[in-house]
Amino acid sequence: MTTIGFLHTADVHVATFRALVAERGHHDLHLVDPTLLADAREHGVDAALEQRLAERLQELAGRGPDVIVCTCSTLSGYAERIKVAVPVLRIDRPMAERAVAVGGRIAVVAAVESTLTPTRELLLECGAGAELVMAPCLDAWALFEAGDLTGYLRAIAAHVRTLDADVIVLAQASMAPAADLLADLPVPVLSSPRAAVDEAIAVGNAGKDPDLPR
Repeated sequence: MTTIGFLHTADVHVATFRALVAERGHHDLHLVDPTLLADAREHGVDAALEQRLAERLQELAGRGPDVIVCTCSTLSGYAERIKVAVPVLRIDRPMAERAVAVGGRIAVVAAVESTLTPTRELLLECGAGAELVMAPCLDAWALFEAGDLTGYLRAIAAHVRTLDADVIVLAQASMAPAADLLADLPVPVLSSPRAAVDEAIAVGNAGKDPDLPR
């Protein structure tokens, strides 16, 4: 059984990931620090913020997980490069790999501007020839911040329906439930939470069994 530690920048993610982990019969730990994303949005990711991110990851690692997932798409690329006692995964890598495997025009939907560049860079890392359509939906974030999650998800879904693409990437974990509102679309709508949990379980299991591939 694997214990997954999650570093979040919003409390709303705790219930989402707890349910996904419980569904698979594993254990979860959570640490939430909204100031990490707030400061990244206001000032960018500088050395001081990277140090705080490292401290939070070290704090979480000290609680005994087998693997850590950073669920903030703005920061997860930095997080996966930080060395702590256990592997640190970025939430959106499995989703990005699947999007590139689908191919064609990949529409990247984000409600926070600071998410756009790291997601774009990740997709190009996963597939150098990927055809990307950056499709920000920045007005929706005010609804999320106000606690209107229903309105937020409806705004995301309405925005997605205006896009011309072969695959849709919902770049932030908070957007994942919007996929349920888009089940009628003829193209895949990808989100990160479920795929990230599956990857974390695989990595955690591999770390416990030397005969399993990492």
